[in-house]
Amino acid sequence: MSLVYWDSMLFIYQFDDHPVYGPHVARIVERMETRKDVLCTSTFAAAEVLAGPWRVGNWDAVSRCREIFHSPDLRMLEFRLATAEIFAEIRGRFSVSAADAVHLACASEARVDLFLTHDRRLEGKVIPGIQFIANIMMNVL
Repeated sequence: MSLVYWDSMLFIYQFDDHPVYGPHVARIVERMETRKDVLCTSTFAAAEVLAGPWRVGNWDAVSRCREIFHSPDLRMLEFRLATAEIFAEIRGRFSVSAADAVHLACASEARVDLFLTHDRRLEGKVIPGIQFIANIMMNVL
Protein backbone atom coordinates (compact mmCIF):
# COMPACT_ATOMS: atom_id res chain seq x y z
CA MET A 1 0.00 0.00 0.00
CA SER A 2 1.36 3.39 -1.04
CA LEU A 3 0.30 7.00 -0.76
CA VAL A 4 -0.11 8.20 -4.36
CA TYR A 5 -0.53 11.86 -5.32
CA TRP A 6 -2.37 12.73 -8.52
CA ASP A 7 -1.50 15.90 -10.39
CA SER A 8 -4.51 17.81 -11.77
CA MET A 9 -4.26 16.38 -15.28
CA LEU A 10 -5.04 12.84 -14.16
CA PHE A 11 -8.39 14.00 -12.79
CA ILE A 12 -9.05 16.00 -15.95
CA TYR A 13 -8.29 13.00 -18.17
CA GLN A 14 -10.60 10.89 -16.01
CA PHE A 15 -13.48 13.42 -15.93
CA ASP A 16 -13.25 14.20 -19.64
CA ASP A 17 -12.83 10.52 -20.56
CA HIS A 18 -9.86 11.60 -22.67
CA PRO A 19 -9.59 9.24 -25.68
CA VAL A 20 -5.82 8.73 -25.36
CA TYR A 21 -4.96 9.29 -21.69
CA GLY A 22 -8.27 8.33 -20.06
CA PRO A 23 -7.58 4.59 -20.51
CA HIS A 24 -4.14 5.01 -18.87
CA VAL A 25 -5.76 6.69 -15.88
CA ALA A 26 -8.39 3.93 -15.71
CA ARG A 27 -5.60 1.30 -15.55
CA ILE A 28 -3.88 3.30 -12.82
CA VAL A 29 -7.14 3.36 -10.82
CA GLU A 30 -7.49 -0.43 -11.20
CA ARG A 31 -3.90 -1.06 -10.07
CA MET A 32 -4.27 1.33 -7.14
CA GLU A 33 -7.45 -0.43 -6.03
CA THR A 34 -5.80 -3.85 -6.31
CA ARG A 35 -2.80 -2.68 -4.30
CA LYS A 36 -5.03 -0.80 -1.82
CA ASP A 37 -3.07 2.39 -2.42
CA VAL A 38 -4.30 5.64 -0.91
CA LEU A 39 -5.08 8.38 -3.42
CA CYS A 40 -4.33 11.95 -2.44
CA THR A 41 -4.21 15.34 -4.10
CA SER A 42 -4.23 18.97 -3.05
CA THR A 43 -7.07 21.43 -2.68
CA PHE A 44 -5.21 23.38 -5.36
CA ALA A 45 -5.69 20.45 -7.77
CA ALA A 46 -9.42 20.58 -7.04
CA ALA A 47 -9.42 24.27 -7.94
CA GLU A 48 -7.55 23.63 -11.19
CA VAL A 49 -9.87 20.80 -12.19
CA LEU A 50 -13.04 22.75 -11.34
CA ALA A 51 -11.92 25.79 -13.35
CA GLY A 52 -12.58 24.14 -16.74
CA PRO A 53 -16.23 23.19 -16.11
CA TRP A 54 -16.86 26.57 -14.47
CA ARG A 55 -15.36 28.37 -17.47
CA VAL A 56 -17.81 26.73 -19.88
CA GLY A 57 -20.77 26.56 -17.51
CA ASN A 58 -20.89 22.74 -17.41
CA TRP A 59 -22.73 22.42 -14.09
CA ASP A 60 -23.06 18.64 -14.34
CA ALA A 61 -19.27 18.38 -14.57
CA VAL A 62 -18.90 20.80 -11.65
CA SER A 63 -21.16 18.56 -9.57
CA ARG A 64 -19.28 15.39 -10.58
CA CYS A 65 -15.96 17.02 -9.71
CA ARG A 66 -17.27 18.12 -6.34
CA GLU A 67 -18.42 14.57 -5.60
CA ILE A 68 -14.98 13.18 -6.35
CA PHE A 69 -13.14 15.80 -4.31
CA HIS A 70 -15.47 15.22 -1.35
CA SER A 71 -15.12 11.44 -1.55
CA PRO A 72 -13.92 9.70 1.62
CA ASP A 73 -11.67 7.61 -0.66
CA LEU A 74 -9.62 10.68 -1.60
CA ARG A 75 -7.25 12.28 0.89
CA MET A 76 -7.25 16.05 0.31
CA LEU A 77 -4.02 17.86 1.21
CA GLU A 78 -4.25 21.49 2.21
CA PHE A 79 -1.78 24.28 1.57
CA ARG A 80 -0.82 25.49 5.04
CA LEU A 81 1.94 27.70 6.43
CA ALA A 82 4.24 24.68 6.77
CA THR A 83 3.46 23.84 3.14
CA ALA A 84 4.39 27.39 2.17
CA GLU A 85 7.87 26.85 3.62
CA ILE A 86 8.31 23.73 1.48
CA PHE A 87 6.90 25.60 -1.54
CA ALA A 88 9.50 28.34 -1.05
CA GLU A 89 12.32 25.80 -0.90
CA ILE A 90 11.08 24.02 -4.04
CA ARG A 91 10.70 27.31 -5.94
CA GLY A 92 14.14 28.39 -4.78
CA ARG A 93 15.97 25.15 -5.57
CA PHE A 94 14.18 23.73 -8.60
CA SER A 95 13.08 25.17 -11.90
CA VAL A 96 9.31 24.66 -11.64
CA SER A 97 6.26 26.87 -12.02
CA ALA A 98 4.45 28.20 -8.97
CA ALA A 99 1.52 25.85 -9.67
CA ASP A 100 3.82 22.83 -9.88
CA ALA A 101 5.57 23.93 -6.70
CA VAL A 102 2.20 23.97 -4.89
CA HIS A 103 1.53 20.38 -5.95
CA LEU A 104 5.04 19.25 -5.07
CA ALA A 105 4.99 21.03 -1.71
CA CYS A 106 1.69 19.42 -0.70
CA ALA A 107 2.95 16.01 -1.78
CA SER A 108 6.28 16.52 -0.03
CA GLU A 109 4.68 17.55 3.25
CA ALA A 110 2.45 14.44 3.10
CA ARG A 111 5.53 12.30 2.37
CA VAL A 112 3.96 10.58 -0.62
CA ASP A 113 5.41 7.44 -2.08
CA LEU A 114 4.50 8.26 -5.67
CA PHE A 115 3.66 11.54 -7.41
CA LEU A 116 1.91 10.88 -10.74
CA THR A 117 1.89 13.53 -13.43
CA HIS A 118 1.83 13.89 -17.18
CA ASP A 119 4.24 16.81 -17.05
CA ARG A 120 7.56 15.64 -18.46
CA ARG A 121 9.29 18.60 -16.78
CA LEU A 122 8.52 17.09 -13.36
CA GLU A 123 9.17 13.44 -14.09
CA GLY A 124 12.32 12.15 -12.41
CA LYS A 125 12.92 15.25 -10.26
CA VAL A 126 14.20 14.45 -6.80
CA ILE A 127 12.12 16.38 -4.27
CA PRO A 128 12.65 15.78 -0.55
CA GLY A 129 9.62 14.05 0.97
CA ILE A 130 8.53 12.43 -2.31
CA GLN A 131 9.81 8.92 -2.98
CA PHE A 132 9.30 8.93 -6.73
CA ILE A 133 7.87 11.25 -9.41
CA ALA A 134 6.62 9.44 -12.52
CA ASN A 135 4.84 10.11 -15.76
CA ILE A 136 1.46 8.40 -16.13
CA MET A 137 2.71 6.68 -19.29
CA MET A 138 5.26 4.70 -17.26
CA ASN A 139 4.20 1.41 -15.71
CA VAL A 140 5.11 2.27 -12.15
CA LEU A 141 2.25 0.66 -10.25
